[in-house]
Amino acid sequence: MLLSASLSIAVIGLISFGCQWLAWRVKLPAILFLLAAGIVLGPFTSVIDPDQLFGDLLFPLISLSVAIILFEGSLTLNMSEIRSQKAVVQRLITLGAGITWLIVAIATHFLIGVGWELSILFGALAVVTGPTVIVPMLRTVRPNRNISNILRWEGILIDPIGALLVVVVYEFIVAQSQSAGVAHGLLAFLEIIAVGTILGIAGGWFLGFVLKRGWVPHYLQNLATLSVVFAAFSISDSLAHESGLLAVTLMGMWLANKKDLHINEILNFKENLSVVLISGLFILLAARLTLDDILALGWTPLLLLLVMQLIARPASIWISSIGSSLTWQEKSLLSWIAPRGIVAAAVSALFAIRLEEAGQVDAGILVPLTFSIIIGTVVLQSATSRGLARLLKVAEPAAAGFLVVGANPVARSIARALHKQGVRVVLTDTQWEHIRDARMEGLETFYGNAVSAYADQHLDLVGVGRLLALSPSLGINVVASMRYGSEFGAKKVYTLLSTTETDTAEKHKLGTEHRGHTLFDKGMSYSKLASLLSKGWEIRTTKLSEEFDFTNLAQLHEGKVVPLFAISPKGRLEVFVDEGTLDPKPGWQVLSLTPPKNEEAKKVAQTTMTDDSREKKIP
Repeated sequence: MLLSASLSIAVIGLISFGCQWLAWRVKLPAILFLLAAGIVLGPFTSVIDPDQLFGDLLFPLISLSVAIILFEGSLTLNMSEIRSQKAVVQRLITLGAGITWLIVAIATHFLIGVGWELSILFGALAVVTGPTVIVPMLRTVRPNRNISNILRWEGILIDPIGALLVVVVYEFIVAQSQSAGVAHGLLAFLEIIAVGTILGIAGGWFLGFVLKRGWVPHYLQNLATLSVVFAAFSISDSLAHESGLLAVTLMGMWLANKKDLHINEILNFKENLSVVLISGLFILLAARLTLDDILALGWTPLLLLLVMQLIARPASIWISSIGSSLTWQEKSLLSWIAPRGIVAAAVSALFAIRLEEAGQVDAGILVPLTFSIIIGTVVLQSATSRGLARLLKVAEPAAAGFLVVGANPVARSIARALHKQGVRVVLTDTQWEHIRDARMEGLETFYGNAVSAYADQHLDLVGVGRLLALSPSLGINVVASMRYGSEFGAKKVYTLLSTTETDTAEKHKLGTEHRGHTLFDKGMSYSKLASLLSKGWEIRTTKLSEEFDFTNLAQLHEGKVVPLFAISPKGRLEVFVDEGTLDPKPGWQVLSLTPPKNEEAKKVAQTTMTDDSREKKIP
């Protein structure tokens, strides 16, 4: 039973959110759940019919959505990030793509039994690895920086290249059917490259020029960007069919590499928009499949998947990485990860219909075959890549370390205590004397501003996933908290107040949405901690037991103990915060700031004298 248009769109929106939320909970790419939802809504229950729902607007909608997705991905392609493995990426998207294309085309012809024309077309489709599934997989697998950068760059750059290869093959197929010959296909290819390159660079230059001079108000920048992307894509496509994908990709890369242009807010908007579009598109494209299409393939897609996974991808990686600094472990993981995504699905759906209209009877097999490969690569690689990365020892450690803003005496004291517990701590500061003292104490440092462009490129955050803002400057703490709150998550940002809350007027207090958690309690500030440390107070570790629990520790020294951190029996480190309810149990270790030992001795002596006095009063 088909739903009404408005109800269908509402259902797609709700199910998209549900799939993305479920993917977040179970740490798997959302494409798995989106495809499953689309197949249930379409071929299994016939609740949604995308062709009837959108009519002639369906494929223009798909084309524009893919353009936005590619533009958003290309906005992250800063050339400075790939310098160390630039040659590998270049060979992967050229030589490696050609190897994959050739092997998959031959396998498709002999395993699936279609003609050489469609086999070569599907081989071009198989080149596309898909950034929409690469990025979620990288977050789950957490490989080292070399692997992450190569896979991310390959995923973004290979999308338009793969789409262009499909366009070229399509043009050759149509040209041959029209007796136009090879020259027509070659001319079409050169025309696509020229038009896409010119309009992409022109669009990027124009948008950068306008934004840099402040001609567009802040609240309209996202709308202006979206409009220019749509215009560049549409104009390019109208001048040279299917050149729009290349245009928007080059446009994004141009903006990403402008040093004096700030695009963080535009990037955030595009990321959010891409999530919406990807979710809806996968459901719509999967809903267009039919049960007959899926069942007609039998077991042959599984054989083709094995060829791609065990032959095509390893050959592409190992040949492309000859002479590089990659280890055999890194090459092995790269050889295993190559999931297919939204561009392959969208392009296959687009050209299958056009080829069927051009008289290619077998073209209808492209869509179910592409979706089978997408599901197979994502399921197999999502389930195995994390374990393989750990086995090969190329996975990042758990992001349990701390980035500390400030290398002052307070920050160094806290960093030393954490370092003794085996926690990775990186101190950042712009004052050389603080960095020098920290290095003399054997602490890891970064000399520079933690929120600078230089830090974005050079600050090593492998294994780091939490922020301690310990600078005496309120402004530095606020900026750092806002910057890394978006990267680590707001719940993993902790700020030490520069003054106590009671000393600050309400209109000058820092909002919790900007500072994250308040470290320790409202009565503790940087100046108070610095004063206590200067008087000989020390950070000590106490293991709790049934006889001496957390309540006893808190009451020690008449309540003067300041709990800072707690470590569970399993090694998980928690932070004491003002609004928190952390209650360590026996078996935990607590790192706390305690008075100097001479005060302890004095306290014990006073207690003994008091006890002696009481004994003398007893008759």
